[in-house]
Amino acid sequence: MAHSKAWLGQVGDTDIRLLKVFKAVVDCGGMAAAELELNIGRSTISRHVKDLEQRLGLVLCRRGRGGFALTDDGQRVHADTLQLLDALESFRTHVGQMHGELTGTLRLGLFDKTVTNPAARIDRAIRAFRERAPQVRLDLTVGAINVLEPAVIDGQLQLAIVPDHRRSQSLNYAPLFPEQMRLYGGREHPLFGRQRVGLDDLRAVEFAGLAFHSPNMEATRRLGLKRSAVVNDQEAVALLVRSGRYVGFLPEHYAALFEAQGEMRRLGPAEVGYLVDFVAVTRGPSSTSRLTQTFLQCLVAAHAPA
Repeated sequence: MAHSKAWLGQVGDTDIRLLKVFKAVVDCGGMAAAELELNIGRSTISRHVKDLEQRLGLVLCRRGRGGFALTDDGQRVHADTLQLLDALESFRTHVGQMHGELTGTLRLGLFDKTVTNPAARIDRAIRAFRERAPQVRLDLTVGAINVLEPAVIDGQLQLAIVPDHRRSQSLNYAPLFPEQMRLYGGREHPLFGRQRVGLDDLRAVEFAGLAFHSPNMEATRRLGLKRSAVVNDQEAVALLVRSGRYVGFLPEHYAALFEAQGEMRRLGPAEVGYLVDFVAVTRGPSSTSRLTQTFLQCLVAAHAPA
């Protein structure tokens, strides 16, 4: 399709609907995969995308035997679409809040492997929040600190629950709950059967650690462990530990199941472990919505001492 004179005098409801279809296709990685998400047939989706291309005078994507792929123009339109739809959602939310309603979408970020922590009462906070805001849609993302904190700063997420580490002046921090980290080895590891494992023993074996700056990385340096594998989440640490070739730090509550099954055991003296404090991070008060403040209140109340 050759570039023709672009439309865009005014953006109407039809254009918004077509952009939402386009976003869903990109999010799902193709038109076939978007059928379930949109609950419409592939031919209808294809027609909507073609209508959008004609209205814009641009080729947005390539589809064929090679699969689905965005063109350069498609990538730029997709980025702008995300900003536009986010702005519309924020507008609806703010207008609803002016009328005393809690509406819209609350985008939350969560560090992995917290659900089995008995000190984490995030589920209670969600339940309390839903009672106060039954019309709000939750969008929950699980990720690493180096992904979640920048997403809050940039406004992609409204709140994130992460380990407290290297605070930023751009964020506010509310303390929530602790998590005990211990060092573990798998059943096939040479140290598994040792009755006593010292720090020198641990420094002589291979260690799997998180790739980003975190309390995990600080403990690695403090103890002088030999990091020979890097990962981005704790499930990957557990996998490497179970291989019998690496030791690694895991949350005590998460590793308890593997210990009970005899798949791994805690290694080293007590000082090898470390404690992590989890916090809720939000942007400054001037940019924090009533929706975010309400959920933060529910989080703090759920984690208050009995």
